[in-house]
Amino acid sequence: MTAATSAHPTRYRWSICTLLFFATTINYLDRQVLSLTWKDFIVPEFHWTNSDYGTITSLFSIFYAFGMLIAGRFVDWMDTKKGFFWAIFIWSIGACVHALCGIGTSGVLAGEWLVSFDGAREAIHHVDNIAKISSVSVTLFIFARFVLAIGEAGNFPAAIKATAEFYPKKDRALSTSLWNAGATVGALSAPLIIPPLALYFGWEAAFIVIGLLGFVWMGFWVFMYQKPEVHPRINAAELAYIQQDRDLDPAVNAAAEQGKTSFLDCLRYRQTWAFALGKLLTDGVWWFFLFWTPAYLSAVYHIKSSDPAGKLALFVLYAITLLSIIGGWLPSYFVGKKGMNPYAGRMKAMLIFAFFPLLALLAQPLGRYSYWWPVIIIGIAGAAHQAWSANLFSTVGDMFPKKAIATITGIGGMAGGIGSFVINKSSGVLFDYAARTQMTFMGFKGEEAGYFIIFSICAVAYLIGWTVMRALVPHYKPITDL
Repeated sequence: MTAATSAHPTRYRWSICTLLFFATTINYLDRQVLSLTWKDFIVPEFHWTNSDYGTITSLFSIFYAFGMLIAGRFVDWMDTKKGFFWAIFIWSIGACVHALCGIGTSGVLAGEWLVSFDGAREAIHHVDNIAKISSVSVTLFIFARFVLAIGEAGNFPAAIKATAEFYPKKDRALSTSLWNAGATVGALSAPLIIPPLALYFGWEAAFIVIGLLGFVWMGFWVFMYQKPEVHPRINAAELAYIQQDRDLDPAVNAAAEQGKTSFLDCLRYRQTWAFALGKLLTDGVWWFFLFWTPAYLSAVYHIKSSDPAGKLALFVLYAITLLSIIGGWLPSYFVGKKGMNPYAGRMKAMLIFAFFPLLALLAQPLGRYSYWWPVIIIGIAGAAHQAWSANLFSTVGDMFPKKAIATITGIGGMAGGIGSFVINKSSGVLFDYAARTQMTFMGFKGEEAGYFIIFSICAVAYLIGWTVMRALVPHYKPITDL
């Protein structure tokens, strides 16, 4: 008996969830390479400051923000399969391009273009003008981050759209939390994989090896993904399960699932602004922890990411964030056991998750006793963010027709990228200023004072975000006229 004729529902939708999980894992591996190599491997070669790194990461956030806006429209236009394929192709190219920045710097400053990675390092070493080395290399890395960001921007719009295509509303937060755990697994795997690659084969090898993983994923995507309505591995029983919302919610079913939507049309709705402002106020927190934690351990506790202690600390931190999977189960409990509508269940769960980042207020004070306290606290805050994020993404599928999901996700992603730009750029400037002036704040001095300020901002961001979202959309109200 084939899948198409079996009376029992197939479960192929979980294969799609697995694909999305690995795509998100690769996505986060690619963006983590720089944060795990710049302080210990790249700075000795290019003489970057905290401000230089802050500029690179903040511009990445801006590129990613506007890339999300374009990517959302692109995925809705190309549809999920082609849109995701092109997204990961572009970001894999961008990841590999980072490895050529040393050769590019060597070519610009020393005229040495046709050289090996070691040859480029040697040529740069003989350049006397440190300021030019820093300026040229930063510019080249910004270009590489631009290509990476434009491609990576397609991951979440495409994944959220695929989730809406393969899961009913009641399961979307769970499936999203599962594939979104790829962000944590990517961040968890990165300290174990990337520093050893950089240490034994050069930092360039880390970018190339991780970048090539995207091309492997593309082969699986091409052969495994089709719409559930036409997929030969999905039988009628599973298709009925996937499409159950059409019968349960006629109002949503009435909204056209085909056609085009404009940005201006989407911006007419409070639901769009609630999602976008939720992303604006909270995405930067996760990106700050992602980009700056290795530098934080190095600057404050003198623990390098390539040291055994550094690798263990980062592994434990990101292992804790795997608790975010609870973020998919909790709203399902509220919906299934308590009879709440999906939006009310998600908002209640998000309020619970919003309280956990308050622990970040204690990271620096407790860090005086052991660096393990901030490691554990940042891990808990990261888990809370990922749980929050999975539910925030799911609100889009709850309230908008499928034809607009990637576009709305892109709008929110742009807002989140802007928030990340602000926190990453200001953090780099603040840390350099605090170190240079030995600034004091709340009993902390130098860079530690700067980190305490940023941790405090991160701690309250989620409660502010939840309050804004609740004020804009107090009750579940699906969009039926878009």
